[in-house]
Amino acid sequence: MTVCFPDTQDNTPKIPVKLSRVGVTGVKKLLQLDRPNKRPIILLPTFDAFVDLPNNQKGVHMSRSPEAISEVVEEVATNSFFEVETICAEIVNKMMRKHEYAKRAEVTMTSDFMFPGESPVTKLKTQEMTSLKANAIGYREDGKIKIRKMIGAEVTGMTVCPCAQESVKEADKNKLLEFLDEKTTQKVLDTVTFASHNQRGIGTLLIEVPENHMIKGEDIIRIVEESMSSPVCELLKRPDENAVVMSAHENPVFVEDCVRNMMVGILKKFPELPDDTVITARQVNEESIHRHNAFAEKKTTMSELKEELNV
Repeated sequence: MTVCFPDTQDNTPKIPVKLSRVGVTGVKKLLQLDRPNKRPIILLPTFDAFVDLPNNQKGVHMSRSPEAISEVVEEVATNSFFEVETICAEIVNKMMRKHEYAKRAEVTMTSDFMFPGESPVTKLKTQEMTSLKANAIGYREDGKIKIRKMIGAEVTGMTVCPCAQESVKEADKNKLLEFLDEKTTQKVLDTVTFASHNQRGIGTLLIEVPENHMIKGEDIIRIVEESMSSPVCELLKRPDENAVVMSAHENPVFVEDCVRNMMVGILKKFPELPDDTVITARQVNEESIHRHNAFAEKKTTMSELKEELNV
């Protein structure tokens, strides 16, 4: 005899208030993503999945969201589509069909991602770690499910403060003028690299992926790295350390500069993206001489960005 359990979630709530997001967080899975002519990528991602809840329903059918995640992960194992943002979009599509009462569904994925690196002078091969991100949002429109998906990365680098460096340069200039003439002092100032305080920079870039377009996570990582004073490297010998420090101090940037540099990098790398493509760039600099951190962010579309930069 089969027992039929009641769906308590379908009851009417005592308080008829709709909820924006209800779901599950911290769902971990193992993914192997095949790539043409390359070794597969192994990821251990964490998924968060949500749907909205109408005011006439007590609760969501909570198990359906992790069930959708598991089903798509199994499909990846057999069918081998390899874009992480497509995986999120497939999960959203399944969730919208399983949660027929939902008007909106959202899935985010975050995973450690290892990419090859190289020390700047000794050319030692390294394995660099970053955080790969993907997101998909689905909604119902005219009886159809529409899905928008994004890919991004969170990358650690090094930034050097331009303001402090100018202060150090001015102080050293006054000291040099005590025993050198102005011409010789200027030659010294033009030759040497001046100290400043530096920060560990954490840059995040998310780009919407339109239909029939592909954006590689490696390209996003490179844009974020190049937006800061210098990339960082897991393994550095003394000549490498010197090169990183010197290079960073020759390229001082504010937290605001990092975000603006990302914008330029996007236009150079992805000029073909449609005008309505959504972009989010964020930079956090963990200060070394303050107890607080510095923050900057920009959310825009390709058309707005091109208009701002007269492209």
